[in-house]
Amino acid sequence: MPSTLLGPAEIRAIAAELDLRPTKQKGQNFVIDPNTVRRIVRDSDITAEDVVLEVGPGLGSLTLALLEVASRVVAIEIDPLLAERLPATIALHAPERVSRFEVVLADALRVTSLPGPAPTALVANLPYNVSVPVLLHLLALLPSLERGLVMVQSEVADRLAASPGSKTYGIPSVKAAWFADVRRAGAIGRNVFWPAPNVDSGLVAWTRREPPSTTATRQQVFAVIDAAFAQRRKALRPVLRNLAGSAEAAEAALVAAGIDPMQRGEQLGIDEFVRIAEQLG
Repeated sequence: MPSTLLGPAEIRAIAAELDLRPTKQKGQNFVIDPNTVRRIVRDSDITAEDVVLEVGPGLGSLTLALLEVASRVVAIEIDPLLAERLPATIALHAPERVSRFEVVLADALRVTSLPGPAPTALVANLPYNVSVPVLLHLLALLPSLERGLVMVQSEVADRLAASPGSKTYGIPSVKAAWFADVRRAGAIGRNVFWPAPNVDSGLVAWTRREPPSTTATRQQVFAVIDAAFAQRRKALRPVLRNLAGSAEAAEAALVAAGIDPMQRGEQLGIDEFVRIAEQLG
């Protein structure tokens, strides 16, 4: 049985009750269109078998739509006011699903564990100012996450799904590729939010894959990625100098990895960065 989802009137009523004034600093733009949250749930491919992790549930728009399908939803909310109000919203709009929902008052960037069964999917309207670090932290923390669909700023969606050599390819693209196959999954208009943001939004879908097989640690590989993109459009030999100890050592590692020392970081995929990290030790 479908829940009664939140529309503009319900969102504004809850906000008024809480004396809530959405702030840009907290990235608070609440989805007020039921069709949008149902579309997100549909495109996420979650099923009745899934335990879904949501980050930044806000007033509960997407949460209610997720509960229509998933076996369980765990939501991480940093704002105590919103976290405290969320169970009441679920109880009012989806009373038969209260037992399948849990809210965790925490910063998603600092969470180290979650209650209950391990989540299998991440579906969220991520806070735009921390969307990439939150996504990477949760992918690293929770290997049980098999797939996900997240809403982020449109430019960030482009970066996460970018391929080597493209203008938007960068650190988020490569680090996300360590964990998953990532693709652009659509656009979201500004008018489905209250208040309307001054940026466009995009959907990013991802499917977990095994990380590259390597003797290097993820931290070592990510350190190479960070160094390679610290000075865009510069050749790898000079930009990896500090990490390698000298330009000569950087060149030797690159040659041993089968990579032209004059190539740039934005031309390499995750497997090439792995090979460099192995050579740098």
